[in-house]
Parts: sequence; structure tokens; C-alpha cells
Amino acid sequence: MARKIIQINKNPVYEIGMITTVFSKDTEFYGDLSFKKSLQINGYMEGEISSDGFLVVGEGAVVKANIRAKTVIISGEVRGNIEAVDRLEIQTGGKLYGNIRTSKLKIADGVVFEGKCEMIREYEKTDRGQKAEKVKADTAS
Repeated sequence: MARKIIQINKNPVYEIGMITTVFSKDTEFYGDLSFKKSLQINGYMEGEISSDGFLVVGEGAVVKANIRAKTVIISGEVRGNIEAVDRLEIQTGGKLYGNIRTSKLKIADGVVFEGKCEMIREYEKTDRGQKAEKVKADTAS
């Protein structure tokens, strides 16, 4: 599991990288949110989330949004569908009410998950990979 390993300047650092932005427990955000690097939400968020980086939904956080990101780590509550291109982790105490699409999935003990899960293959991560797989299929026919 991606666990918090150290803390610098109050921004957590995980095995997959440092959190560049943190929404505190007092933060409420409504609307569409996109970011490039990393974000940890510890408060309330409602809308849509899109990122090429990674998202951490902290303990006690509530997120009502469809999420598309490279990596998603959930310790709080998420209500919405998630597409985690690289991987999704639901840590102890995490709650997810929605469907999952990911290539790697880790679910800890004590998790609530209500929804469907679709595992995607490596070649489905990029359009180039999809085109390459289609070419292989066409040449095999």
C-alpha cells in the first residue's frame, strides 16, 4: 500500500511522490477540478476531478465526484465513478460508492465498496496502445 512515509512543510509524502496541494478539513469545493501533479483532499468536494497526477482522499474527507486520475488513494469517502489509469488503493476505513476502472487495485480490510469493477489491460491505458492492439488483431485475421 502507498503509505505516508515522511512529512515536509505539512504536505505529506507517499511512496509515489509528494503531495503538492492539500485541501484542509475546513475546505469545501464545488465544481470541476483539474490538476497536473498531486492533490490531497481532507475536506468536502463535489463535482468532477480530472488529473494526470495522483489524488489522495484523506481520512474524514467526503468527495462526491466522478474521478479520472493516474493514481487514486482513498482513506475517506468517495461517491462517484473512478477511472484510475495506473492504480487505485482503498485503505482501511475507506468507502467507495461507485464503479471502478483501473489496471491495478488494492483493497484493505475494513473497506466499504459498493459498485462494479472493471480491470483494464496495459494496452488500454493509451490510445497508441489501443491502436497497436487493433493492428495486431487485423493482421492476425
